[in-house]
This record gives sequence, C-alpha cells and structure tokens, in this order.
Amino acid sequence: MSDVWFYHLQRAGLEETLPRLVVKSREKGWRVAIRTTGEERRDALDDLLWTFEDESFLPHVTETDPQAADEAVVIQAGGRDLNAPDALLLVDGAPLPEDLGGYQRVILIFDGGDDEAVAQARVRWKSVKAAGHAASYWAQDEDGRWVRKA
Repeated sequence: MSDVWFYHLQRAGLEETLPRLVVKSREKGWRVAIRTTGEERRDALDDLLWTFEDESFLPHVTETDPQAADEAVVIQAGGRDLNAPDALLLVDGAPLPEDLGGYQRVILIFDGGDDEAVAQARVRWKSVKAAGHAASYWAQDEDGRWVRKA
C-alpha cells in the first residue's frame, strides 16, 4: 500500500511548496512524476522548477521530451507514468490513478482557498482510506512549518 499525503495549501502557495516536495523526494533517491491537468499549467510548472531559487534549479523534463522515461523528474499533463516514479505529486485536481500500489508516496496538493478543491480532497481522502492506503493530512502551522494534522 502507498502512503498518500494531502497537502492543504493555506499559508504557502503551490509555487513555494511544490519545489520543496520535489527536492525532498529526490533527496530520498526517488523518481518523481508531477501531474497537472493541462499543457499550459504543465509548461508553467516547468518554468517554476527552473527558476524557483536564484542559486539553484531542479533538473527535470516535461512529458514532451523524448528522453522522459530516463529522467528522474517529469512534469506531465497526462495520466500515464513515463519515468516509473516512486513519488507522484498531483496538483490542480489531477486525478488519482486507479492503482496506487506502485508508488512509495502519492502527494495531493490542494488549494485551501478553493472550496471545490477542498471538497474534492475530502472525497479523495475517503476513497484512499476505504482502499486501505495510509493517508495523512498536512497543513502549515503559524510559523510556516508543515505539520501532520491527521
């Protein structure tokens, strides 16, 4: 069974949170797939990972790269794994795969200011728990640190 983590964005936005989660996943030696819902958003996340810090970047490709299967980090608008990821990061309401068993961790990142995204996360939480996966809920405390709440 996979660990499924729900990241509730309230204090920090996706642009701050996503790169940090990718860095932490890579520090574990994991291959990473980031899934979003459209090509325009995929391309924006591609730009983000190249520029999120002045002094560094995260090597990655998008699904359009012919070498995507060989890369450690792939950003994709589609729902098919290209690089045999250990960690799957879902943003912008990208759908959960039917089978979560092949991942070390699945991270659903959702916007706390979007009522529809929060409602969708609740439905997904119930689905994940009903399927027997270990689910945890993360939110930021007053100091900006991510804390497991459930």
